[in-house]
Amino acid sequence: MFVADIKRVVDQVSRDKGIDREILISALEEALKSAARKKFGSKIDIEVQYSDDSGEIEVFQFKDVVETVEDPVLEITLEEGRKLDADCEIGDSLGTKMDTSTFGRIAAQSAKQVIIQKMKDAEKDAIYASFIDRKGEIINGIVQRMDRGDIIVNLGHTEGILPVREQVPRESYRRGDRLRAYILDVLHETRGPQIILSRGHKEFLMDLFKTEVPEISEGIVTIMEAAREPGVRAKIAVSSNNSDIDPVGACVGMKGSRVQNVVQELRGEKIDIIPWHLDAAKFVCNALAPAEISRVIIDDANRSMEVIVPDDYLSIAIGKRGQNVRLASKLTGWHLDVQSESRYNETMKSGYESLVALPEVGVSLADALYEAGFFSIDEISIASIADLMQVREMTEEKAQELISAARQAVLDAEARGEEADSPEIEEIPGDGQDVDLGEEGPTGITAPAEAAAEPELEADAADVESSEPEAPVETETSAEPKE
Repeated sequence: MFVADIKRVVDQVSRDKGIDREILISALEEALKSAARKKFGSKIDIEVQYSDDSGEIEVFQFKDVVETVEDPVLEITLEEGRKLDADCEIGDSLGTKMDTSTFGRIAAQSAKQVIIQKMKDAEKDAIYASFIDRKGEIINGIVQRMDRGDIIVNLGHTEGILPVREQVPRESYRRGDRLRAYILDVLHETRGPQIILSRGHKEFLMDLFKTEVPEISEGIVTIMEAAREPGVRAKIAVSSNNSDIDPVGACVGMKGSRVQNVVQELRGEKIDIIPWHLDAAKFVCNALAPAEISRVIIDDANRSMEVIVPDDYLSIAIGKRGQNVRLASKLTGWHLDVQSESRYNETMKSGYESLVALPEVGVSLADALYEAGFFSIDEISIASIADLMQVREMTEEKAQELISAARQAVLDAEARGEEADSPEIEEIPGDGQDVDLGEEGPTGITAPAEAAAEPELEADAADVESSEPEAPVETETSAEPKE
């Protein structure tokens, strides 16, 4: 079959759809094979060839040369074969060119369906191949429609989806709005590639800074880690491999121009830029800025830190609803327990008094236990003899006695606590008759009100609310721990 403009059509479709020419040509050949089999049956042996130079597609039917024909679809006699090729012999396979105009309308329709399906599959593969390498980049799109809370974004040749979980709270979009998002994932599904977008991921924040700060794209300044509460606040830790370049200043820019561009894109989200430090304690102090840090107690085994701050800085360190300490914990990767100095001193004092209260423990032994890191009877009760042997002038027999006494003291304290918690039942003088309590209790008797315990301030931010508003801080500086 010769089609004058078939080459031009192949080139144009390849350009418009982004499909490889070889795939289109293969689809045409497969379609003609399907049309021939639709017309002449599935047993027919055919071959389709496309000439790129002439733009001609030829269909050949092959038959084997035999002495006696048993299947006329696949075999031909030697006499008939020599009419086509005078040099043919028994066993040769002869190909004859077919007239494709005889395929008929049904066969042509079948070929059309094959071409359409092949083109759809090729287009899906081309879209997936073009986006899988762009995973982790920022892309621009136009809001197309809303689908049960998800935002469908037009990306040009395909659509992306911005799920509800990846959207920033309180952000709203309308059809036709321009949108920037981070390509979170590219899924190859049967209905087509799924481009998953995100505006709430921390990588989106990091990529925005890479776009705004040339020093980051050049590799001079590195974003070591980032933590976000989308739409509210974020923290990023930066470092520089050039001592002459301040990483925080590079990210802030002249009069805050660089960081303000990122803040505008995130629609007012506050961003704290802090210097990264190799020392974990100093890094935590920087992450909790602008709060001053008095002391940091590190527990490497549990990867946690107890951070002691002055009483005036407790609300600043915790932040509004625990936001500051929660982001600092995500940023550093350490569990942080923030306490005020007064509460810490009170805890240490009560722990020391509990040590002195143990039998045969004097001031000198209590000081020795304190120096070895045993600050209360609770810590001694869970210690081993080997642990206590590290204390100066400690014997194995004495260590065993201390552990036993500490465990007994802990049990006694727990028993006293349970007795204090259990309500006392008083006898009501009466004439021995039954009293119907009902739902309200006996008339004239008022239950004593329970004492309200003071809420403890903890570093786990989900349960802490600060009554003092937090001052917005765009750029944070290093805070060194005091001894």
